[in-house]
Amino acid sequence: MTNGNATQEYIAKRLALSRATVSRCFTNHPGIRPETRAKVFALASQVGYLHPVKAKPRAHTKRINKLMVATLICMDLPNFENTLYDNPGQQILTGVTEYLRTVNTVLDLHYVQSSNDQLSRSSYQEIADARKRSWKGVLLIYPFPRSVVDELMASYPVVSLVEQYGTAPLNCVDVDHHRGISRLIDELHDAGHRRIGFFTWRYSVQASWALRRYGAYLEKLTSLGLRPNLDDVVIAEDVGDGFVDAAREKILRLIRDGVTAWICAADHQAYDLIAWLQRQGVAVPRDVSVTGFDGIACPAGSPVLSTVEIPYRQIGVIGAKRLNDMVHMRFEPPQHILLDCELRQGKTIGSPPKTAPSAYSKKKASTRRK
Repeated sequence: MTNGNATQEYIAKRLALSRATVSRCFTNHPGIRPETRAKVFALASQVGYLHPVKAKPRAHTKRINKLMVATLICMDLPNFENTLYDNPGQQILTGVTEYLRTVNTVLDLHYVQSSNDQLSRSSYQEIADARKRSWKGVLLIYPFPRSVVDELMASYPVVSLVEQYGTAPLNCVDVDHHRGISRLIDELHDAGHRRIGFFTWRYSVQASWALRRYGAYLEKLTSLGLRPNLDDVVIAEDVGDGFVDAAREKILRLIRDGVTAWICAADHQAYDLIAWLQRQGVAVPRDVSVTGFDGIACPAGSPVLSTVEIPYRQIGVIGAKRLNDMVHMRFEPPQHILLDCELRQGKTIGSPPKTAPSAYSKKKASTRRK
């Protein structure tokens, strides 16, 4: 929705930048840092500012050939700007803008609603037709409904960043989920854990990254000779508080039953789980170990999470380069490019507890009586 203050002056004031700096972001000026350009584009899209598409030059004017590509972020705005956690999307945008400037290509950034499953829906209709006709390709950030992906692929070269779509003939740049999960389980196994659970949420738009990490979890346990126990897999069927709380209660019961470590499919899931367990009197990593996946910054008051770091900025650079290649050679075979991820040593992995898990329930009951 367009904001009445959707001007370059408003953007400059919000980001504490000069009006000239904001203007130069939209003209791909070489003196602007990629991080600054990404922040300007993100805020411009949120408030509804659209930089005018210049008219075609006159015959006697020197023609400057600039391509325009779209970057679409499938996310509700309040969630994308969640202040509790680091913003991976911002890092991806930094990499995208960093590369596009080098090839004299204009970025057209838009947020769209995850509930819109057709290009005829509201958040897509708000994008001016003139701009869509100027697009030479599209970058997708975060999971989109498959129907939207199919519609976009029928009209443009498309590259998906940090999301794969099964059998779709779609170009994608992502992290190597199997290698990341393998490193986390090796770390837990070396610390002595033998019964390791898996926790994730189910999102409104199916997140294939969670499924890939779950598949990697089963594969790694099997390769280590640890029989996977599906009872130790917990999925919050809806991100509503009631569903998540029920899943956490099941995790607590499994900890009492002997699960000594948990692989969470994402860092934000892990941080939420750790905070909830601590309120139940379960300390991490003394009583149970917890790991995540992503490498986002640690929120205030939380222990530094043991996780793997996704190279978001590099994903943005490589994804933008791949799209640029497709713009000039559209009918190349699709590629899935998987980048390595590094283990981040945190403070949430310890040795399996020596005390009986039933002590947690007694501790909790004692706390309630007090």
